[in-house]
Amino acid sequence: MEKKVEALLWSIALPGFAQLLSRSYVKGVLFIGLEILINVQANLNTAIVLSFQGLTREAVQQTNYLWLMFYPCLYLFVIWDAYKDASDPPKAYMFLPFVCSAYITTVGVTYSSKAMMGVVLGPIWLPILSIFLGLAVGFAIRRMVIAKGGENL
Repeated sequence: MEKKVEALLWSIALPGFAQLLSRSYVKGVLFIGLEILINVQANLNTAIVLSFQGLTREAVQQTNYLWLMFYPCLYLFVIWDAYKDASDPPKAYMFLPFVCSAYITTVGVTYSSKAMMGVVLGPIWLPILSIFLGLAVGFAIRRMVIAKGGENL
C-alpha cells in the first residue's frame, strides 16, 4: 500500500518521477519530457499562477488550448502507469477510474474557456474539479463491470 501511495504522490508532483524511482528510466525521462513540452506549449504554469491569483480571464487568454487538450490524458496515464507498476498484484479494471478521469477532464478543458464556466473556473479549476467526477464515474463503472463478472467481458 505504501508503495502505491508513494508512486501516486510522486506522479502527481511531476509526471515521470515515480517511473524514475522504480528504475524505468526510459519511461520516466519520456514522461517528464512530454510533460515539459506540453506544459510550456500550453502556457500551463502561467495559467496556474493567474488562476490561483483569481485572474481567470487572463488565464483563459494566456492558455494555448490546442496544447492543453493533451495534458489531462498524459497526466492521468502517467499516474495510472505508476500506480499499476507499484501494485502487486494489480487490481482488476483499476484503469477505469483513470481513463474516465482523463476523458472527463479533457471535456473540462474544452469548456473551461467558455464565458459561463471559464470566467468562474477557467483552464485550471474546471479541469481539476472534473477529475473528481471522472474518478467517481470510473469507480462506479468498475464496480458494475466486476459485479457482472468482468472476466467474461
